[in-house]
Amino acid sequence: MFFKSLKHTAIIVTITCFTGVLLSGCFGAAVGTGAWVANAVSDKRGLKNAAIDLGIRARISNLWLDHNEEIITRANIAVFNGRVLLTGLVSSDQLRQDAVRLAWKAGGAKEVINELGVFKANSLADFTRDAWISAQLKTSIALDKKIAAINYSINVVRGTVYLLGVADTADELERVLNHARQINYVRRVLSYVIIEKKIRRG
Repeated sequence: MFFKSLKHTAIIVTITCFTGVLLSGCFGAAVGTGAWVANAVSDKRGLKNAAIDLGIRARISNLWLDHNEEIITRANIAVFNGRVLLTGLVSSDQLRQDAVRLAWKAGGAKEVINELGVFKANSLADFTRDAWISAQLKTSIALDKKIAAINYSINVVRGTVYLLGVADTADELERVLNHARQINYVRRVLSYVIIEKKIRRG
């Protein structure tokens, strides 16, 4: 049991770090506890709520890994203020349903947004292009002084950009959307961003 738990932890850490850099997670994914705390303090959620979201993501990852390793290697999890966004491509509708069910089972989620698709295979070219789009968008909004980039989570799947988080104003969100639309190879942009002055966990 100990070695199984250790293996699961290692896989989750590896996948989280890799996908955090390439495809998902809040902008400026932290490397190390100190960097994560520094980012969380400037996050609209605050340190406590950011930690709660991190816990939700970890529990979902554990449940996915226990159920079927394919889910955790092909699906992405973004969590912001208890709102969970699932993106990616799995090989069957049953796995898609299982992923959503387990996300609720993990506890703590106020909402689970299911944007998982069913697709038998995803090419390396698609993966590389999605990673490039994600990097371009993260850089663009980071350089825009009118956008608080840390409050946005970005996932890209087969040219579709998924946004989760919170914007201070409608104008700020529109700036983010415009940045995304101007990037080559972006097919569409789906926003689950809330416009809110202050985030409070219900």
